[in-house]
Amino acid sequence: MVEAWAEKRVVIAPDPSTLAESVAARFLNRVAKRVDEGKLAHVSLTGGSMGSAVLAAAARSPRIARIDWSRVHFWWSDERFVPRADDDRNEKQARAALLDALDTPAANIHAAAASDEGIDLDAAAAAYADDLARFAGADGPWPSFDVCFLGVGPDAHIASLFPDRPEILITDRSVVAVRDSPKPPPERVTMTRPVINGSKRVWMVLSGADKASALGLALAGASYASVPAAGAKGRKRTVFFVDQAAAAQVPPELIDREY
Repeated sequence: MVEAWAEKRVVIAPDPSTLAESVAARFLNRVAKRVDEGKLAHVSLTGGSMGSAVLAAAARSPRIARIDWSRVHFWWSDERFVPRADDDRNEKQARAALLDALDTPAANIHAAAASDEGIDLDAAAAAYADDLARFAGADGPWPSFDVCFLGVGPDAHIASLFPDRPEILITDRSVVAVRDSPKPPPERVTMTRPVINGSKRVWMVLSGADKASALGLALAGASYASVPAAGAKGRKRTVFFVDQAAAAQVPPELIDREY
């Protein structure tokens, strides 16, 4: 299969609050357009402060009442393998920020198993892969996400794919278990690069001066093995939504002032 992705672009907002509001509006526009065409929308969410801020901004919009959320499926690019009620779970953060406010069928919210549900880490990863396979697309046993949100760490990690770790190189599985994560908690479940890069749109949302170096390396075409964010690419759009502080090392020619 020939891999072809959209050029990476950067959209800059002045501050984190404006950034969250801007991305939330784009997200609602994209979902509304998809479901208004009578199609299902698959969205992959992310954790972290900006991930939650975008969802909270979407929850404040009156537009959410005009979208048929029964046609939207929510997933997570990674999850921390901790108890279901643990505040570290990306699922819990997303539910509090947005999902609990939506009229979304429970079957449309695809959360990985928790550590207190009688299942071990490897089985949790396998079960999530099986769930993805129920919506297999043309590129593999997983859905093609209309939007795949990703955060980017100061070390340039995405999902739970960390620099110079074996998980970033795995291409023959859709989901893998992560042990001894360099960032706590140590055990996680994560989608692999092929699933992320099968998305129609990859939207990376990051803020703060501590992300400037990671963003610069990702845009410079660094090796994805050492800079995982450099390897995240959507088939239609690959966009870094950033605030001014994170944009310190962005070449002017990559800034998209129209998108």
